[in-house]
Amino acid sequence: MSTQTDGVARYGREFTALLSETWLGYAFMLPATLLLGVIVIYPTLRGVHMSFFELSLLQPSQETFVGLENFARMASDPQFWNAFWNSILLTGVAVALQYLVGLGMALALKEKLPGITLFRSATMVTWVLPVVVMVIIFRFLVQPEYGFINIVLGWAGLPTSYWFGNPATAFPLVVTMHVWRNAPFFAIALMAGMQSIPESLYEAAEMDGAGPLQQFRYVTLPQISHVSMIMIVLHVIYTFNNFDIVYLSTGGGPLGSTEVLATYVYKQAFVSHALGYAASIGVVMLVLLMLFTVVYVKLEDTE
Repeated sequence: MSTQTDGVARYGREFTALLSETWLGYAFMLPATLLLGVIVIYPTLRGVHMSFFELSLLQPSQETFVGLENFARMASDPQFWNAFWNSILLTGVAVALQYLVGLGMALALKEKLPGITLFRSATMVTWVLPVVVMVIIFRFLVQPEYGFINIVLGWAGLPTSYWFGNPATAFPLVVTMHVWRNAPFFAIALMAGMQSIPESLYEAAEMDGAGPLQQFRYVTLPQISHVSMIMIVLHVIYTFNNFDIVYLSTGGGPLGSTEVLATYVYKQAFVSHALGYAASIGVVMLVLLMLFTVVYVKLEDTE
């Protein structure tokens, strides 16, 4: 009987300790939760609320409930669809190239060569540069008269132009800037993943007759799949939402050739003052990114 009493008492003490530790944990989480609510949750809910109203930036206190009219307007807005497909194309092409270039750089950076440490540090320069500095560099390079690229083209007898002002070259330049900026970050992350692969796996593969390409295909790629997935998801979200690179370089022009959803939302809200319509476009962007994240998390869970 005493043994049962002691067991109940011990269970009571453990349960009380657990409750005290749990509430202590909640107490530590409360400031971060409140901050998250103020800067993330409330603006998101407010944006969803605004998407169902006709609301002008010039008269923010006057709201007119319009239901789904903003979304219906979006469906018939050719400028929205142009920005939508540009966002999809920019995200797909830029992230794919960032991963491929970063993977190639990672394979080179992980080699133990003289001066490789300095080279690793140098590769991060493009990533740590402020976006505005990067845009200024690229705009200087493609100036029609004194830009380095156009000077080289002139020496070769080829036509020169301001590339950001040409619809045929502006979009590829925006993609190039995304790759130039973010590929080194891919490289460092993937290189760290490669360095954590046990050398015994490569030795076993070599004993089985696997060559360098087969080792890369069946050892390296599977072992860095988790890092790759995280990097791809993060950069898809970043690229799809990116505003500064496009806005600072082209402003969405010329002729809407580089217009993306982020710049189109900005123009609707702060140029056309249509806050309700801008909020509805933001809701569509939020839903698309949430769906993408859920799909990729599910795919990662099945591996």
